Amino acid sequence: MANPKILEQKQLVIDEIKEKIEKSNGVVLFDYRGLTDAEIKELKTLLRDANSSYKVYKNTLMHRALSDLNIDIDEHLNGPSALAFSEDQIAPIKVLASFMKKHPAVTLKVGLVDNQVTSKEELEKLSTIPSREGLLTMLAGGMIGIPKDLAICLDLYSKQLEEKND
Repeated sequence: MANPKILEQKQLVIDEIKEKIEKSNGVVLFDYRGLTDAEIKELKTLLRDANSSYKVYKNTLMHRALSDLNIDIDEHLNGPSALAFSEDQIAPIKVLASFMKKHPAVTLKVGLVDNQVTSKEELEKLSTIPSREGLLTMLAGGMIGIPKDLAICLDLYSKQLEEKND
């Protein structure tokens, strides 16, 4: 029979994983094999700058935590894996995708975006989306265009009416 202290420690790790996943809107499971210590430190810094973090857990403990949360990504829990977490849905995806360009050893496996399982292909598509600030700027630009176009049309219409009245 297993040592109760070891089982208790494992349960604490499982609870930690579950808590991090529940608090995160963006979670990415990725393979980090082949990275040097300096590259891992660089990745940690990039993730921290994007208000994200990552941690390496044993696959068996990740499996138990994910099972408790009714998330099935067992086919991706093979080989060394790490989980990146963030309150922002896309931040860890963008950081990892950018990091992968310089360090091809990193590969995305699967993600959870708003607690929905997201495939590797979908993660790659999400990595091309502009940042939240960029999207808001684009939205504001689009919204400003409508009243601007209306004002131009009204001005042209009023000038046309003035010409008819003259």
